[in-house]
Amino acid sequence: MAANPSPDPRANRSVDSPGPPSMIPEAPEAIRTLLHALGMRPQKGFGQNFLVNEEILKRIVAAAEVGPDDVVVEVGPGLGHLTHHLANAAGRVVAVEIDRGMVRYLRSTFQQVRNVEIVESDILQVEPEDLVGEHAYKVVANLPYYITSALLRHFFEAARRPTLLVIMLQREVAYRILTAPGDLNLLAISVQVYGQARLIARVPAGAFYPRPKVDSIVLRIDVYDQPKIDVEPEKFFKVVAAGFAMPRKQIHNSLAQRLWMPPGAATESLETVGIDPMRRAQTLSIAEWDRLTKQLKQRGLV
Repeated sequence: MAANPSPDPRANRSVDSPGPPSMIPEAPEAIRTLLHALGMRPQKGFGQNFLVNEEILKRIVAAAEVGPDDVVVEVGPGLGHLTHHLANAAGRVVAVEIDRGMVRYLRSTFQQVRNVEIVESDILQVEPEDLVGEHAYKVVANLPYYITSALLRHFFEAARRPTLLVIMLQREVAYRILTAPGDLNLLAISVQVYGQARLIARVPAGAFYPRPKVDSIVLRIDVYDQPKIDVEPEKFFKVVAAGFAMPRKQIHNSLAQRLWMPPGAATESLETVGIDPMRRAQTLSIAEWDRLTKQLKQRGLV
């Protein structure tokens, strides 16, 4: 289902309070009671863990620097705790929810709020420009582990990328993204090519209902105007993925086996761009991967 984009987010902004807080429970027991009344339960398959800590919700909105001229795409609003705070600050909020029961509840809760639109869809099946039109936008999301890489790639590779993302992730996943050059991984590179990530807040498991097994991290990613590579992203990530397919092996072996290169071609290509073939994938910088991809492209190997 596609949204109907508004050319000016302020046009749909309500002058009234964005919604009755009493309809959005803030304590675990209240959420449990509400879900029971609605005949619903948290869906593990959708990674539903509802954030009930008001201070963290406020920090997320503050980290996104949401203002009255902003369009915000919220992924997985759940019961609308964060949606309420976003509606108070933004010009327009497009909340995309896959759970049909949650969609019914959200539409009932925010039906009088003119700057909030609830879209029932899988975010990975919706192009961002279909949600926001020509307007710049920000993304706010509480992400389950299984969708993290796919969702980031979806927004980074979109025809219209967001200006920034503020996302909540499992602690271990967030730390992987924040890894410094010299010990990189495929996820870190896939983010750092497109934007600068920084830690905003650590969130204990007890701030959610149901309580997850691990703590979470709030990250802000400021998206670059252009990716930090000069080659096509498709070819670049094909090479990087090949390199990380066997991270314990030396880079020349990984590339040769995963890209089906002729004998010696991987070693020669690496040496041509000044990379020791005996190094491992995690030690290469983004600039080195970029140079390597250009070289492999020139040789017709990717």
